Amino acid sequence: MAQTSGCHTTSPTAKPQDFVMEKVLIVIGDATELLDTMYPYYRLQEAGFEPIVTAPEKRLYQLVLHEVKPGWTITKEWEGYTLDCDVPFAEVKEDDYAGIFFSGGRAPEYIRYDKDLVRITQHFFDTNKPIASVCHGVEIPAYADRVRGRRMATVAKCQFDLEVCGGIFVDEPCVIDGNLVSGRTYRDNGFYIAPWINQLEAARDSKG
Repeated sequence: MAQTSGCHTTSPTAKPQDFVMEKVLIVIGDATELLDTMYPYYRLQEAGFEPIVTAPEKRLYQLVLHEVKPGWTITKEWEGYTLDCDVPFAEVKEDDYAGIFFSGGRAPEYIRYDKDLVRITQHFFDTNKPIASVCHGVEIPAYADRVRGRRMATVAKCQFDLEVCGGIFVDEPCVIDGNLVSGRTYRDNGFYIAPWINQLEAARDSKG
């Protein structure tokens, strides 16, 4: 009987290597948006990948929910679930991971300056591994100088962050630019996550 991270299956032709799950990084910090994060987290598991949460340090992080209330012009924030960091930025070995996801919320605004996160981010762009970004997540590759000439979706308030760093803002629910897949907010989860996971699966299948 083969074990796949909590789900037991039986196959007469199964080989041990068939059940080795590739790891994919999910970048968070305090005040990371809940739906931006948890939807791809579980979709990765569903597709047979192991989501690995990375953050500034190894501890519990507070996720939040964002919504513009009727009559408001800015976003209100509520506390949501918490999520543990599996590996801090400083200990990430980029070659161990098949792809990366930059979640949104307020976190990217302050974690983007971390030198190890910059190193990690540049690796995935430079090696052409599958990358996904949503909402404020764009602030991380923008600071790492990896959005020049790249087409990306992001929340409208981050259009400036993208364009001032040389990127091209596209107001669509899913934008695919080579290995880079992006959406505007969690409301686009149903549009941009699947193409990103398709890229991860294609890369995995190509290894034979």
